[in-house]
Amino acid sequence: MNVLLHICCAPCAIFPLWVLREQGHAVQGYFFNPNIHPFTEFNRRLATLRELAGMENLALFVEEKYGLTDYLRQVVFNEDRRCAICYTMRLEQTARFAAANQFEAISTTLLYSRYQNHALVRETGEELARQYGVAFLYEDFRPGWQEGIDRSIALGLYRQPYCGCIFSEQERYDRSMRKKTIKP
Repeated sequence: MNVLLHICCAPCAIFPLWVLREQGHAVQGYFFNPNIHPFTEFNRRLATLRELAGMENLALFVEEKYGLTDYLRQVVFNEDRRCAICYTMRLEQTARFAAANQFEAISTTLLYSRYQNHALVRETGEELARQYGVAFLYEDFRPGWQEGIDRSIALGLYRQPYCGCIFSEQERYDRSMRKKTIKP
């Protein structure tokens, strides 16, 4: 199948790309991530993905518009649903692009992360793919978690410490601050 793979970042793309190609799919990448904050992080992730795409001979489509304003407009006052909103934003745009460009199926590197709501990513992807008339190619990429990490380190790729959204970044710091203040 001709598959459009939504990619959140280069390290998360390594294992899914390998699996999909091993299954015989023709894979092209799609970078659409309006959740990533700050702009310097967005640019760094995109540059790293372009580096990986060059190494892996991966055709890559990029939405270069920094969409943080659109993302924030949807998630502010809906913080408890922010991940669901974010999955929908990214996967809907992926499905729309795939349908407009004659891809047979979509998938996403979000299915690789141990930190994402796997069931919700799958459910959202399947529903949006149906709406846009493409297939959702489901694969649980999490078993390759460590392999993808090891390979990204071996390649010297930038590895980010949070999912990309401002809320995730805050949680990262809040957790570390709690650890420092808790006395044994």
